Amino acid sequence: MNTRGSRFHRGYAMTAREEAARGLSEIEGFLYQEAHMGATYRRVADLTTRVEGLTPEQQRDIGKWYVDEQRHVARMVTDHIAERLDAMESRHQARIRHWLRGTLIAMVLVTLAMSAVVVVILESSR
Repeated sequence: MNTRGSRFHRGYAMTAREEAARGLSEIEGFLYQEAHMGATYRRVADLTTRVEGLTPEQQRDIGKWYVDEQRHVARMVTDHIAERLDAMESRHQARIRHWLRGTLIAMVLVTLAMSAVVVVILESSR
């Protein structure tokens, strides 16, 4: 949906390209999570079959604990990555604002200098 036909505020409207990129990112995250969880289930199954004397209930308990622990660790890692990305984005935005401010000041100074040159030329031609 384009931003002209949107009933939402400009900051909330997404272009089709942004929506597609977001969708691809979500699909990639889902596939990564599924692959990670598949590996988790394989590791715990391998572990519980190698340990002798475990009852099926104990194997399920160990499996549930291990999977829950892996989800918790994955959530912590995801939160850490999100925090780092937010920090990097805010630093980047600060650098851009600083650069834009410097560029604006330079453009104002150039404009003033050009105006002064034009005034001097016009005054000298009289």
